[in-house]
Amino acid sequence: MRYDRAKSIGIIIGIVISVFLIGQQLGILTFLTGMMGGLVDNSRSDIGQIWVVDNITQNANELAKIDEGLVREIRSIDGVANTYPVVVANASVKFNNGKTGSVILVGSEAPLFVAGPRRSLIQSGELMHLNEEGGVTAEYYDESAFNSSLAVGSRLEINGKEAFIKVQTKNARSFSGALMYTTLSKARFYGGFPENKISTVAVQIKPGYDIKKVVDNINKTIYGVRAWDAQVLKSETVSYLTVSSNIGTSVGSLVVFAIISGFFIIGLTLYSSALDRIKDYGTLKAIGATNGYVRKLILTQSFLFAIVGFALAFLLLQLFRIGVQEAGLVFHYSPIQLFAMFLITVFISVGGSLFAIKKINSVEPASVFRG
Repeated sequence: MRYDRAKSIGIIIGIVISVFLIGQQLGILTFLTGMMGGLVDNSRSDIGQIWVVDNITQNANELAKIDEGLVREIRSIDGVANTYPVVVANASVKFNNGKTGSVILVGSEAPLFVAGPRRSLIQSGELMHLNEEGGVTAEYYDESAFNSSLAVGSRLEINGKEAFIKVQTKNARSFSGALMYTTLSKARFYGGFPENKISTVAVQIKPGYDIKKVVDNINKTIYGVRAWDAQVLKSETVSYLTVSSNIGTSVGSLVVFAIISGFFIIGLTLYSSALDRIKDYGTLKAIGATNGYVRKLILTQSFLFAIVGFALAFLLLQLFRIGVQEAGLVFHYSPIQLFAMFLITVFISVGGSLFAIKKINSVEPASVFRG
C-alpha cells in the first residue's frame, strides 16, 4: 500500500465508486418505498392498528368504496375498542396563480384524525384548524411540483370549491400523488364522495388483545371485506408496487452491476500489483514465508482497502443525502443497510484479492534466483 501508491489509490477509488453507486440506489429505493407505504405510515398507528378494506385490495393506494355501515358493524366484534371511518378521494386543485394539479384528499374525524397526518409530520399550523371552514393541509415538498406557495393561509380551489391551507406538513407523502388531509365531511364535500360510502375503516383494538386474533375475528365475521394489520398492509403495498412498477428490478440490477464491476476492477488492479512485485513475494517465500503467511498479508491489505474505501464512500453518501434532501428526496440509511453495504465492500475488496492470491501461490521461491 505504501510503495505502490498509484495502484492503492486506484483500488480505493474503485471501492468508493462501487459503494457510492450501491448506496445511492439503496437511498432512492428507501425513499420510494417510504412513499409507497406513505398513506398508512402517515396515519395514527396508535389508534388505527387495523385497516378494513374491500376484499380484493392489496395496495393501500388503491382503495375501493365500502359501505359506511361497516363502521358500526365492526365495532361490535370481540377485541375491537373503536372504529373510525376514513375517506380517500381524488380531486383537482387550482391555485391563485392559475396553476393546477391533482391531489388525494384524506379525510378522518376530528379531533383524533386517525388517517393523519401525525403530529411529527406537521411543520406549521395547528391540526385542529382543519375544523375551520375550508381547512386542508398541504405538503412543503409539493411546492416545487405545483410551482405555487403552499404556506399556511394560502387560498386555493378544490374541484372548483374554495379552500384554505391551515396546516403545512413536511414529508407526509404518497407514491400515488400529493396528499391533502382534512376532516371526513370536507373530504366528501370537496371530493364528491358519496355520503354512505367510505374508503377504509381504521380499527383500534382493546388493550391485551392480539392484533392477529382481532384481524381473524373480523375476517370470519364480516363478508366482502378484509381486515389487515396496518403494518402488514403497508408491507404488502410496498411489495406489490415494487414488483409491478419494476423499481425493484431496476435498482437490483444496478446494485448487482456495481458489485460485479467493482469486484473485477479491484481484482485486476490487485493482480496487476502482484505481477509488478512478483519477485518481492518470491523473496519472501525464499526466506521462509509460507503461502498462508502471504495470503494473510494480501487479505489484510485488502481489508484495510475496504475500511478506507467504505469510510470515504459513506462520507460522500452523507453529502449526497443532505444535498438532495432540500429537493424533497428524503431518506436515511438504517443500521442494517449500512452493515450490508460494509459487507459488500469487504466482499468486493477481499474477494477481488483472490486473483492476486492465486497468482502468488503459484510462485516458486527459486524463481527469484533466475536471471
